[in-house]
Amino acid sequence: MSQLGKLYVVGFGPGDFKHITTRAVEALQESDFIIGYKTYVELIQDLIDSNTSVISTGMTEEVSRAQEAVRQAENGKKVAVISSGDSGVYGMAGLVYEVLIEKGWTEATGVEIEVIPGISAINSCASLLGAPVMHDSCTISLSDHLTPWDLIAKRVEAAAMADFVIALYNPRSGRRTRQIVETQRILLQYRSPETPVGLVKSAYRDRQNIIITNLKDMLNHDIGMLTTVVIGNSSTFLYDNKMITPRGYQRKYTLNAEKQPLKPHQRLKEEAEPWAMDQETGIQRSQNIDSAPALVRAKQPSVVKTEPKISSFEMALDALTRVTGQQVETQTTFVQQEMESIFELAVSPGVANKRFTPKQMMTLAEVVGEKGTMEYTPNHNILLKIPTTTPDIITAKLQEANFILSPVGDVVTIKACDFCDGEKTGGIPYAEELQEKLGGLNMPKEFNIGFNGCGMACYKAVMEDVGIVYRKGKFDLFVGAKPVGRTAHPGQPVAEGIEPEKIVEVVSNIVEEYRQNAHPNERLFKYFKRVKRIQGFNYQDMSPKIEIEPAPCGD
Repeated sequence: MSQLGKLYVVGFGPGDFKHITTRAVEALQESDFIIGYKTYVELIQDLIDSNTSVISTGMTEEVSRAQEAVRQAENGKKVAVISSGDSGVYGMAGLVYEVLIEKGWTEATGVEIEVIPGISAINSCASLLGAPVMHDSCTISLSDHLTPWDLIAKRVEAAAMADFVIALYNPRSGRRTRQIVETQRILLQYRSPETPVGLVKSAYRDRQNIIITNLKDMLNHDIGMLTTVVIGNSSTFLYDNKMITPRGYQRKYTLNAEKQPLKPHQRLKEEAEPWAMDQETGIQRSQNIDSAPALVRAKQPSVVKTEPKISSFEMALDALTRVTGQQVETQTTFVQQEMESIFELAVSPGVANKRFTPKQMMTLAEVVGEKGTMEYTPNHNILLKIPTTTPDIITAKLQEANFILSPVGDVVTIKACDFCDGEKTGGIPYAEELQEKLGGLNMPKEFNIGFNGCGMACYKAVMEDVGIVYRKGKFDLFVGAKPVGRTAHPGQPVAEGIEPEKIVEVVSNIVEEYRQNAHPNERLFKYFKRVKRIQGFNYQDMSPKIEIEPAPCGD
């Protein structure tokens, strides 16, 4: 028996040479035979060596191509079976394995096989449309050449009901013209007519054509076998002629921004995923079905009826219209994933006041409810995280209870002491003025202003980005503390005896310079060290002078 050859099942991507993997090119050049659909062979003609034998056949001859490839490999040849896109996605990989299995093939004793991945149409087309496949998605081939149409229709309906982004392969051919029409009809039962749709023909090939449309108008455009149809989900939107699908169904609000994305280290925290399954109980953490991501009540027949083409209900409405002569209006409820909105804000009873009243505590319990959270922070306030779509109602209730409300994130936070339980009142008006003028201002990085009402500085104002100490009727100023880490240090004392009427202006100017000139995520102490001078105050190195081994995190 002759030595066995090798089978390469190669996905070469959309067809442009720049998007073919290096391994795919190597396999093509190592092969004695290249076997594929004639259009695909033409696309890679320039990569085929003149000594390589080529077998190209027409559409629907996939089985014969797979059989010939196996036969040549068993005769000791290296054979590349080619598919556009990825050979494992509606390509030749599965069929080659089926032919091998019928012949009793095993990996240990049979022909060696290597499946080489390529860029599938859903990925290549998505890259041209924007970012439509950022959430759960599926691919459905509308070709009923090998799959019964009834089954395809059920899959379309299931994907529509589940709010998947859907990529339709093989949407229409010369003989198959009704499938895409039926697909649109099914989708319109669950999706808004304005749902964004992208039509990409011949992605990354010479005749590439891209159309952005919507679900109701998609059939007004040319759709053929070389077209991939990408249909957005209920959250997909259009921006500057691009389809964008958000990664999740949650938005985070704070007082000064419509949306506040989670930072990388926060994404996997349990409180950031109220809809996720609890790993101990096996149930969704959020038990309130009305606010957890859920399908809006939509008609959900268990079986797609393809015969007749219209439902009994539709036929009845049509008959009623004919009898009365009046159009009967019906209302369709579309599948719509609710956007889980987490409203984040910080509350405190006052700048100097640290005492909560019973009414305030009752108000907190009311607005937070069973699903929200309250967390006391080192900033002398309480952080609230409340699932809601009506933040205005919540802020109104909190303001009515005389809370000071502050946004969270990279903003200015005023951290004042209690002024010895309100006995040392000299600095309080200036702390309150700073809160009113600067509190909540957006910054490149979190920015804390510590304010102490006497020289004891027991609330550690000197360990904040800007520290203010009221002493003997005037103010001492500290700038550029490093508040955390093994090399933490207090702020640099830059001025003593600042007159009270000037302190707010001096601090405001420092804040404004930093806000305008600092790099994103650059703390004040790093900015001060980089620029060497802030508002006339010169930088001095306050870091410890002892030798400290570098931390693994790079601190």
